[in-house]
Amino acid sequence: MHRFEQDMRCSVRRLLRRARAEESGSALVELALSISLIGLPLLLGTLYAGALLFYSIAVSNAAHTGAMYAMQSSTYASDTAGITAAAQSEAPELGSSLQVAPAVFYACSGAIDGTQYTAQDSATTACGTAGSHALEFVQVTVSYAATPFARIPGMQRSVTLSNTSVMEVQE
Repeated sequence: MHRFEQDMRCSVRRLLRRARAEESGSALVELALSISLIGLPLLLGTLYAGALLFYSIAVSNAAHTGAMYAMQSSTYASDTAGITAAAQSEAPELGSSLQVAPAVFYACSGAIDGTQYTAQDSATTACGTAGSHALEFVQVTVSYAATPFARIPGMQRSVTLSNTSVMEVQE
């Protein structure tokens, strides 16, 4: 019986060695599958978020540039074509699909966050009774429909980004 036990042990050892040899690449295959199932969506999500961040910064800079152009004087503040051109030149990678909406309003110097007036005459009248004077402001709102590079399941296909910049017009 002793001989039989030794033969059995040798056979079992050979079977275990063979099984281990056949499974040596399975860990690598499992790792590759795990990375493709987890890593790829993470990578695509990061690229998607990065593209939206890039577009958001470009929209913000365009609104600021348009407002800086308009704040130079009342003449520039009423030049909607110039404001639009200044904003679009700040973000040429977004092209002509960048929507620019400039607006001029007036407010009393004593209550800038108060009532906004669309006409200078009404602002001057209202501010005169309040013991302050009318200030002219320009507001530039820029929006862009951002469409990231690829369709990713679970993510929006298009995101509208918008930013507004308000500055006092220098006289």
